[in-house]
Amino acid sequence: MNRRLTIFCHSTLLKTSNPRTNGFTLFRAFMYTSTRYNNNNFRRVNSNPDPNDPSTLMKEDGVSVCSELWIESFRNPNQTVTNLTNYLRRFELWVLAYQKVCADEMGAYMPKSSVQRSALEDLLALRNAVLDNRFRWGARLEFFIKSPKDKTEYESLSKRKIRAILTTTQPSPFQDSIVQEVLFMVLEPVYEGRFSEKSYAFRPGRTAHTALRVVRRSFAGYLWYIKGDLSTILDGLKVGMVVSALMRDVRDKMVVDLVKSALTTPVITSPPVEKKRIQRKYQKKRVLAEDEPKPDPYWLESFFGFAPEEAEKVPTWGHCGILSPLLANICLDELDRWMEGKIKEFYRPSKSDVIWNSPEGEVDQGNTSWPEFVPTSGPDKTRKIDYIRFGGHFLIGVRGPRADAAILRKQLIEFCDQKYMLKLDNESLPIEHITKGIMFLDHVLCRRVVYPTLRYTATGGKIISEKGVGTLLSVTASLKQCIKQFRKLGFLKGDRDPDPQPCFRMFHATQAHTNAQMNKLLTTMVEWYRFADNRKKIVNFCSYIIRGSLAKLYAAKYKLRSRAKVYKIGDRTLRRPLKEKKGQSPEYNNLLRMGLAESIEGLQYTRMSLVPETDYTPFPVGWKPDHEKALLEYIRLDDPKTFEQNRTTLIEEGLISPQDYVSMLVWNYKRSAAINGINNSEEGKMLLGSGDQKDEQSIEDEEEHKEQLHATNVERILHWSLKFEALQIRGYIY
Repeated sequence: MNRRLTIFCHSTLLKTSNPRTNGFTLFRAFMYTSTRYNNNNFRRVNSNPDPNDPSTLMKEDGVSVCSELWIESFRNPNQTVTNLTNYLRRFELWVLAYQKVCADEMGAYMPKSSVQRSALEDLLALRNAVLDNRFRWGARLEFFIKSPKDKTEYESLSKRKIRAILTTTQPSPFQDSIVQEVLFMVLEPVYEGRFSEKSYAFRPGRTAHTALRVVRRSFAGYLWYIKGDLSTILDGLKVGMVVSALMRDVRDKMVVDLVKSALTTPVITSPPVEKKRIQRKYQKKRVLAEDEPKPDPYWLESFFGFAPEEAEKVPTWGHCGILSPLLANICLDELDRWMEGKIKEFYRPSKSDVIWNSPEGEVDQGNTSWPEFVPTSGPDKTRKIDYIRFGGHFLIGVRGPRADAAILRKQLIEFCDQKYMLKLDNESLPIEHITKGIMFLDHVLCRRVVYPTLRYTATGGKIISEKGVGTLLSVTASLKQCIKQFRKLGFLKGDRDPDPQPCFRMFHATQAHTNAQMNKLLTTMVEWYRFADNRKKIVNFCSYIIRGSLAKLYAAKYKLRSRAKVYKIGDRTLRRPLKEKKGQSPEYNNLLRMGLAESIEGLQYTRMSLVPETDYTPFPVGWKPDHEKALLEYIRLDDPKTFEQNRTTLIEEGLISPQDYVSMLVWNYKRSAAINGINNSEEGKMLLGSGDQKDEQSIEDEEEHKEQLHATNVERILHWSLKFEALQIRGYIY
């Protein structure tokens, strides 16, 4: 095995064509050969595998299969896909989908080794039913596979229970979730490489923060804004429109038929029945089972209530489940492409403008240290529009006269009427000026005019120009929206003078647990308002509301009458214990030091100076998520043209790659070994004309010379390797 391993590693090292991946080649070769050797030994022990075992269908890992699909989709993003059925046949994807759905159902990830054989057999039956067109969405009594926590015996149910199952609202079947997950894993990589860069909702690597950073960078200098709400599309479109949008890029009949049947199969729902609340004196707490998913903690549930209007609505179409947001993006991608064409159509550069004066409109000049600074607009300035969409809400910025915005609005109304059969009017698409403030993702977009200083006075003052030289786009968190969200969660009442209300949901929790939950909520809100200009002010207000709510809660819980009494005992951060009887127990610090008392974490951000500063990190041009960068980099390095470009660069610089140098050394060793073999043979002695035998001293000298030559070659290899890394850092090669 060692000899085979050495030969394999050596040959792999010589065949490597990519200079960047050569550092890991030897390690990968060793791991591959050792794994292959162990697998061969395992096969010898298990020479007769069970042909009925579904695990024999898993030839490779499911993540590898998904990676192949992502790479292929990004390598040819404009090619029509027709072979997705082959991926539906891959049993590895079904096992991976089963693991993901089990994680959602059970609340814990199930390793592949923990999946039982009976579950694999049921999963194989589900896959075969889908491929044979025997699968039906929304089944209530007959299942190919059930959830591991579903212990119901459907054969022994009474008629009344069966009738209730068939006629009332039930959660999505477990097998439906698995099929949805498989379809999602197959369709998402196909469309992620095709989606417009103007959409930022329901997509991996793109969040509301990304949209806000794009707005801060790209929407500076725009005077007129059109804010549209197409959330009615998220409620559902006609099946024909969704299928036609899907078939633009996917021509696989089985996949299209599965999505179409999921949209057309009726969902059985029952009207909500109002139940009378029965007040009980005592309600015993229910202990969750081990396989039962744990509910969201209070801080996370509270933060979900802060979701902005644009991100609050998630589409659910028929039995599509998690496919619904992806299908919504597929349908709305036509709007994104149409708007990209309008951006090019409305672009009118002006040579007198110091920014956006290129004919193509792709190169943005300006102050790189202050990227959101834009010179003032006017009739002789560049006219331009920009567009961004988050879910069913979009924002259009217009730099130019209001007439351009009115023309664009009219064309947009006609497009939505023809494409989505959606009736819009001027009231649903208002045109607003930047001075009024534009609300987007619970942040207000407004303009700050930059007035330059003309000169300084003798008394230390300064005279400022009355005419501004440029504008900055200010993105501030809306205090009004923050108060509205707190009122919805029950933390306060009132608008002008908000008064904190006690948080009775945490009445039975300890002080340490309550403070820890609220600190997590505050930390999450600090991150949510990370890019707001008034981050310190808004977070300090949130801390004031939460601290006042907890103070009222503790006052009611420990009977301390007022918040002032709570702050006096527990400090302004509420870090001191409030339930302490003096004279009857040791001091709290002594108990804490002995480990007999629970540590209480004080509330964070109680002072404005403790709140972090706003993140003004410039947003790069042509930004892409990390996973897309890795995919494009892999595709570029996998292209033979990249390697040829690197070799050309090395030759132009008069250098040699470490791989070529190692190959040259190996070849020289082979040639010297062949010559030494000829010299040592009798025929070689006759050919070379030396028949004298070498004495021991000459042999020792020759071995010493070989050792010196080997050491010199090793030093050369290290030298060229370091030089190669230096070239990589400088950017000469990749």
